[in-house]
Amino acid sequence: MSETASVALAGEDLESFKDHMVTLIPSLRAFARGLCRHREAADDLVQEAMMRAWSSRDSFTPGSNLRAWMFTILRNHFYTTIRKDGRSVTWDPEAAERILIQEPEQELPLHLEDVERALLELPDKQREMLLLVAGSGLTYEEAAQIAECNIGTVKSRLNRGRAAIRAVIDGAQATTLAR
Repeated sequence: MSETASVALAGEDLESFKDHMVTLIPSLRAFARGLCRHREAADDLVQEAMMRAWSSRDSFTPGSNLRAWMFTILRNHFYTTIRKDGRSVTWDPEAAERILIQEPEQELPLHLEDVERALLELPDKQREMLLLVAGSGLTYEEAAQIAECNIGTVKSRLNRGRAAIRAVIDGAQATTLAR
């Protein structure tokens, strides 16, 4: 303990100072709960205020109002914490991963070219069904009406068209890898 602390507490020994601080805990907790609105945060606030008061006991003037001094320490620490928390951001690792990971975009034009080339290689009726159902989002019934055919024919043309596109794209990828 510094010389100023022993001089400042000459009229009141450390045990008495500590006892007065302990008697203020229930009042400090009630005040902290009113400020924080959360029990755990209020308890942490009181504990921090008690530690700050104990470490700054040499700045307390004996004979002055210890209760007001303690409440001031608690209040100041509360508002300092709020200001600091306002500047900080909580870290969500999952959100950070979503932000930091970017899908590769350089291959997208290549895939679109493959699909476009495969579509052009399809027979007209299969290409028409794929464009109506997959491209335009029409139902099978609507596509059947437009193409003037049965729903079974629409499904058959779609199935064959999709298989043909897969085969062309897989063949294109195999030839790209072979190069």
